[in-house]
Amino acid sequence: MDELTSVFIQESREQLAEMEAGLLRLEQNPDDSNNINGIFRAAHTIKGGAGVVECNFIVSFTHLVENLLDSLRNGELAASGSLATLLLECCDQMGSLLDVLAAGAPAPEAALQARGDALTERLKQFIAEQNPEANAASLAVHDASVEVETSGGGVVITDSWHISVRFGKNVLRGGMDPLSFIRYLSSLGEILGIETVTETMPPAEEMDPESCYMGFEVRLQTRASKADIERVFDFVRDECDLRILPPHSKLADYIKHIQELPEDTMRLGEILVRCGALTQAEVEDGLKLQKTSQDEAHPEDETPAPQLGDLLVDNKVVHKEIVEAAIVKQTQINDNKSKEARLVRVQADKLDQLIDLVGELVIAGASANLLAQKSKNGDLVEATSILSRLVEDIRDSALQLRMVQIGETFTRFNRLVRDVSKELGKDIELSINGAETELDKTVVEKIGDPLMHLVRNSLDHGIEPAALRLERGKPATGHVSLNAFHDSGSIVIQISDDGGGLNKEKIHAKAVERGLIQPTQTLSDAEIVNLIFEPGFSTVDKVSNLSGRGVGMDVVRRNIQALRGAVEVDSVEGEGATFTIRLPLTLAIIDGFLVGVDKASYVIPLDTVVECIELKNLPTDRNFLNLRGEALPFVRLRELFEVEGEPPPRENIVVVQFAGKRAGIVVDVLMGEFQTVIKPLGVMFRHLRGIGGSTILGSGEVALILDVAALVHAVSQNEEHRLLTPPMQHKLTAVQNAR
Repeated sequence: MDELTSVFIQESREQLAEMEAGLLRLEQNPDDSNNINGIFRAAHTIKGGAGVVECNFIVSFTHLVENLLDSLRNGELAASGSLATLLLECCDQMGSLLDVLAAGAPAPEAALQARGDALTERLKQFIAEQNPEANAASLAVHDASVEVETSGGGVVITDSWHISVRFGKNVLRGGMDPLSFIRYLSSLGEILGIETVTETMPPAEEMDPESCYMGFEVRLQTRASKADIERVFDFVRDECDLRILPPHSKLADYIKHIQELPEDTMRLGEILVRCGALTQAEVEDGLKLQKTSQDEAHPEDETPAPQLGDLLVDNKVVHKEIVEAAIVKQTQINDNKSKEARLVRVQADKLDQLIDLVGELVIAGASANLLAQKSKNGDLVEATSILSRLVEDIRDSALQLRMVQIGETFTRFNRLVRDVSKELGKDIELSINGAETELDKTVVEKIGDPLMHLVRNSLDHGIEPAALRLERGKPATGHVSLNAFHDSGSIVIQISDDGGGLNKEKIHAKAVERGLIQPTQTLSDAEIVNLIFEPGFSTVDKVSNLSGRGVGMDVVRRNIQALRGAVEVDSVEGEGATFTIRLPLTLAIIDGFLVGVDKASYVIPLDTVVECIELKNLPTDRNFLNLRGEALPFVRLRELFEVEGEPPPRENIVVVQFAGKRAGIVVDVLMGEFQTVIKPLGVMFRHLRGIGGSTILGSGEVALILDVAALVHAVSQNEEHRLLTPPMQHKLTAVQNAR
C-alpha cells in the first residue's frame, strides 16, 4: 500500500500540473472543449486514485471540484477569469492535501482544513449563482458521497447496474489491489450483491503468485452514470475486461453477456442469480432459447459481417478517406500506448547511486590504463583501451538517464506571471522558448528558486505600469520571455523583459553611497549593472510584497555559482533587461583536458577548450598576445597559484572560450584528454577563486579542476581595467584582484 500511495502522489502531482496548465489556457480560450475535458480528466483521475488508496479527505474535496468541472464541460457554466482563479486556488489546496498524504498524516491540520472548507463553500456558492438547477443535484451527490466516505453507510438510490470485471494478470504487478476498486465502487452507491469469479485460476503448482486470476460480478445501486462507473476503473482500463449492463436491461442482454465471457455458462448463470441480477428460471429459459436459435441457424449460408467503416462508406455517410484517416489515427494511439507501457519509473536515489558507481568505474579504468601503459604490454594496452571506450559509453548512457527537459520548470512560471500581474495591476504575457532543452535533473531541481526570483524581479521592477508604457510609446502589455539553449557544452538560460531597464546612474550612486566602489573609480557599463548582485543592494525606494528589501540577487548569484555556473545582466535603459545564466550540463562526470604546472596537475573542461598553442620564450612582462590579428589576454597558472621555481623554456597556451569571450591559460605541459569525475571541494575551499572542484587521477593523485568562467572573467576584467585606468591605478587594481 505504501508503494501504491507513493505512485499515486507522484502521478497526482503530474495531473495537477496538467490541470493548472489547462486552467491557464482556459482564460485565453474559454471555448476549447478539449482543454476543458482534459482539466476534468485530471481532477477525476486524482479523485479516483485517492479512492483507490483510501484517502477520504482528498476524495471529499476533489469531488465538488469535479462536479463544477462537469457542469463546465456540459455547458451549464460559462468559463471566466473568476472561475479559473477559484479552480487554481483549488489546485493549490489539492497540492497541499497531497503533501499531507505524503507526510503520512491521517488528516490535514486545522488551518488547512479551514481553508478547504472555505473553498468548498465558495465552490457551492459559485455553482448556486451560475446554475441553481445544477447546484441541487451536485450538492446531493456530494453530500451522499461524503456520507458514504465518513460513515460507511449506504444511500438509497433507485437505479441498479450490473458490473462485470475480469482483471488482467499484470494488475498486481502494477501495484493495484482489485479489492480497492470494489471499495471505491461502493462510494458511488450501495453494492446489493457481489460474487468473486476465479474460474481462470490454474492449479497450485502452475500458479504465479504475482499474477491476478480474479474477477467480480457486482450489482450496484447508484445514481451515477455509466461514465462515472467506468472511471472507477481508469487506472486498470488497459489491464481488465469491463462490461456494464444498465438498469432494466433485457434478458437477452444478460444472455449475450454470459455467452461473451470465457467461464462456463451455467456457472455464470448461478453467479448472476446469487447477485440478484436474474432469477434461476430466467437463466434456464434464456439459455434454452439461445441454444434453439443457434440450432436453427445455417452457418453455411452466412457471410462475414461487413465492417462498420465499410457500411458507412457504402451508405455514403462518410468518405473512404475519413475512415482510413481514423484508422491511421487509432493505430498511432495504440502505438503511443505501447510506448508508454515500455516506460519504467526509477527512484532518483537509485540513479544517483548508479552515477556514483560509474564515477568510481571511470577512476578504476584510468588506473588500469595507466598501469597498462607502464607495463608496455601491447595486448594489455589494447585491452584497457577497449575497456576505456566501453566505460565512456556507459558513462554517457548513465548521464543521459538523468537528463530532463527544462520545460516543466519553465511552465510553472505561467501561473506566477498570471498571479503577480493581477496583484500588481499590470498586463504581462510570458513566452517560453527552448522548453525541450535537456540538462541534469540535479541542476533543474536547484535552478528553480533563482529563476523564480529573477522572473519576479522582471515583473515587479522591469515591466512598467500600462499608462507609463503607453506614454513611452510601448504596447500596454508587457512581455517577459524565458529562453534556453545549448552553447559550447553548457546550457544558457535567459530571462528577458521589455521594461524600463536598469538605471546605471542610480546604481552607480547607490554603490558609492554604500561604499561598494570609490567615487573616482572607473567602471564599465557591464560592471555597473552587475553591482545589483552585491549583498543587500537595492535601488527600490518602496518595499513591496515581492521585492525591494535588498535580499535575493546575491543569493541568486551564490546559488548559481554553487552549480558551477555564472549569471550576468545586460540592460538598455528604456528598452529592457536580459539576465543570462550559464550552467554545466551535468554536475557528475565531464570530459576534461589535463595540463601540468611544475609537479601539479589541473583539469580544464574540454568543452571550453578551443585550441592549444606552443610558444617559446614568452615575455614575462606581457599579459596578452597577438593571435592571428586578435588580442588574446591570458593568465599564467604559475603566477596565479604562486608556484615556485623557474618556468620551462617552452610554455603552452590553452585557448579557452566562455560566454563569447576568449582567454589563454599558460601552462608548462599538455597531458591530453581525461575523463573527469567531479569531486566537490571542502567547506574550507568554497571561497577559492579559479577552482571549480577536484578529481582523482589514475595514479591516485588529486588534480584541481579549473573554473574557466571565473578565469575568463578575471582576465577580461583585468584587460578592461588596463585599457580604462591610468597605469598606477591599474597596478593597484591588479594587486587587489590578486589578493
